[in-house]
Amino acid sequence: MNDESLAELSGVSKRFGKVLALDGLNLDVRRGELLAVLGPNGAGKTTAISLMLGLQQPDAGTASLFRQPPQRLEARRQVGVMMQEVTLAEDLRVREHIDLVGHYYPEPFTPKAVLEMTHMTPLADRPYGKLSAGQKRQAQFAVAVCGRPKLLFLDEPTVGMDVQAREVMWDTLRTLVSGGSSIVLTTHYLEEAQALADRVVVLAKGRLIASGTVSEIRALVSRKRIICSTTLTFEEIATWPGVESVTRDRDLLHITVADAEDVARRLLIADPKLRELEVHRAGLAEAFTELTQETTQEATS
Repeated sequence: MNDESLAELSGVSKRFGKVLALDGLNLDVRRGELLAVLGPNGAGKTTAISLMLGLQQPDAGTASLFRQPPQRLEARRQVGVMMQEVTLAEDLRVREHIDLVGHYYPEPFTPKAVLEMTHMTPLADRPYGKLSAGQKRQAQFAVAVCGRPKLLFLDEPTVGMDVQAREVMWDTLRTLVSGGSSIVLTTHYLEEAQALADRVVVLAKGRLIASGTVSEIRALVSRKRIICSTTLTFEEIATWPGVESVTRDRDLLHITVADAEDVARRLLIADPKLRELEVHRAGLAEAFTELTQETTQEATS
């Protein structure tokens, strides 16, 4: 295990019946980083986290947490967790949940500090069962961070949250990382990974297919985006060779392409009134789509 790694999967495979969830996966979480784990449904993201936490056992390979087996109490006391499916006592108030879970940790935040950090003070005395779905996710997050964890696992944490609550969580995550915590984040919101991640790994069919910074992941793929104002119709451009997709944002078209130069030349020839032409590298969303599509095509060919 690397000295900078806090958690690691080494050559891990995991099968559920006939389904191979992980296939020889190598994955590590490094000190002081926010690691975003991306992948389509069924890629193995939740299984990977469960193995790092010792909630499941690998069929092959090894999992470690703070250089120990994940089941060890000494390792678990340094970890905070927010999984997709969470059940908390309906009758306990938010403050009581935070206080209760904080007592499991050697140096927890005070309940007051947690409530302020997560902007949950207005809901502190509300019974958990009386919260909305989005508020319950916020409360679960507050419980996950209350122990001042060195390593925080968040599995799709902002699903069901409104935009304002999501931005509050983003700010809290940045604060935790700047204070020395490491974070593992699985998310379907690619803008979330692009905004927060120090490093991104992409999983598909139980294997790691790409790893690097957001810029490095984007550089792996050929897709680019053309933005322009044109008199040409949305439907016409969508039929051109090399055009992957066309979307409209107010007066501008966003065109995802495999060959930006050819499409840009055709736009200039076809529309003398073309304005505001810009060509950008692929964003994380385009990179993610291309990488996972390639893996799917390889598997079916």
